[in-house]
Amino acid sequence: MIANWKNDRIGSALRGGNPTVMRRLDAGFAAIRDVQFLPGYSVLLVDEPGVERLSELPRAGRLAFLSDMDRLGEAVERACRRADSAFRRVNLEILGNTDGFLHAHVWPRYEWEPVDLVGLPVWLYPRDRWRDGRFALGPRHDGLRAAITEELDRSPAEDRQVLGPGAPVAGEA
Repeated sequence: MIANWKNDRIGSALRGGNPTVMRRLDAGFAAIRDVQFLPGYSVLLVDEPGVERLSELPRAGRLAFLSDMDRLGEAVERACRRADSAFRRVNLEILGNTDGFLHAHVWPRYEWEPVDLVGLPVWLYPRDRWRDGRFALGPRHDGLRAAITEELDRSPAEDRQVLGPGAPVAGEA
């Protein structure tokens, strides 16, 4: 992958040049991360350059971003559950301590994670996991990426079928 897009993840997504983007959503871009030591790790990137905090968006924009975060989280959960029987859950985080743009992390968590780390925040994983080429996004992740994208493409009616009758669907009163 060409590294230039990494310097401007949102701008490159808006220009169609961010290779990690899976789908454009209502308030941002669903992207698979370029590091995959926890397969399925994804982020939601805000679609407004210069927005650093959730509080900088108008109320409707905040709600749309949080709804997109929920949508991406559920897509990752469904895809990872199908791909790995050791899938446990998804962690959702909006941190903003390193990158100066609004984004949300969607972390799948697994039973096979080291015992001393499985119950802790992902940020406590050793630094080598973040930089080791063995965990770089590549062709071996294409199936999981496609599965997450497929889940993002589900319609609200399909969500109701998966969640069960009478389950609330986003946008319905």
